[in-house]
Amino acid sequence: MTRREFITLLGGVAVAWPLAARAQQRERIRRIGVLMNLATDDAEAQARFGAFLQGLQEFGWSIGRNLRVETRFTADNGKIPRYAEELVALELDVILANSNSAVLPLQQVSRRVPIVFTASTDPVGAGLVESLSRPGSNATGFISAEFGMSAKWLELLKEVAPGVTRAAVLLEPSNIVSLPQFAAVQTVAPSFRVELSRISLSDAEQIERSVAIFAGTPNGGLIVSRTSEAIAHRALIIALAARHRLPAVYPLRLFVNDGGLVCYGPDIVDQYRLAAGYVDRILKGEKPADLPVQAPTKYELVINLKTARALGLEVPPTLLALADEVIE
Repeated sequence: MTRREFITLLGGVAVAWPLAARAQQRERIRRIGVLMNLATDDAEAQARFGAFLQGLQEFGWSIGRNLRVETRFTADNGKIPRYAEELVALELDVILANSNSAVLPLQQVSRRVPIVFTASTDPVGAGLVESLSRPGSNATGFISAEFGMSAKWLELLKEVAPGVTRAAVLLEPSNIVSLPQFAAVQTVAPSFRVELSRISLSDAEQIERSVAIFAGTPNGGLIVSRTSEAIAHRALIIALAARHRLPAVYPLRLFVNDGGLVCYGPDIVDQYRLAAGYVDRILKGEKPADLPVQAPTKYELVINLKTARALGLEVPPTLLALADEVIE
């Protein structure tokens, strides 16, 4: 406001401006946190965070005006417990967390700070919530997918690479969501006449060594589980699949964006946009315990034709027609 405008208002409706100014000054700045198991400069992290901020804007929240956001991004799962402690210590109004690997450390620090999660796998079994319909805890949000959906990965692998008779499932045994995914694939393996094996995602050297051994026998393919460990090692996994000419099916779009062959899984970016709605409701007084956990509303089939050609694979036209996106 200019000095001339101020004097004009004083000569006219002198009371209106002071009242409006005091109302603006009283507008409370709400503080939220974001804990994500991706690096800050990761394109996927930027897409997810951008969708979340866009969702918040649609509900009238704006950084600097009525909102402040504290972020902790890391591709190193070992840093997540420390970042969880840092965010809880800030006494934020609500924290957005990606997957079980971020929610569990937060709940170990505090069962009071409200949490909205995305891409959680079996939140009931993991102890994040009491039930999907009535979470009954300080957390709620969006699940990544049902375990049974994992069986579709083997179906997709056989469709894109019919010659596959052996498949290695990349998983982390210490992660409670890994084995149920493997079990779902194992259930349908006999019907596809595919022999299954497992490769641990514990560390990079072990992954590289195990994939090399697996690739020593022909007609093999890879199935990558939907875990934080797989995301953390995705650059290595994609590179190994290319090096050993192994067709591979991935659980999320970010793998295919980075050069993976094909993926089928939930649209996690969309979940971040939807999560803004739950954050808005919590900021307006609702409790996570009363907000039901939601299942994915969108699944994506994405195919990288460039990778398919490099592997000498001809993707069936029927599969291309079903794809949500084909990367040339």
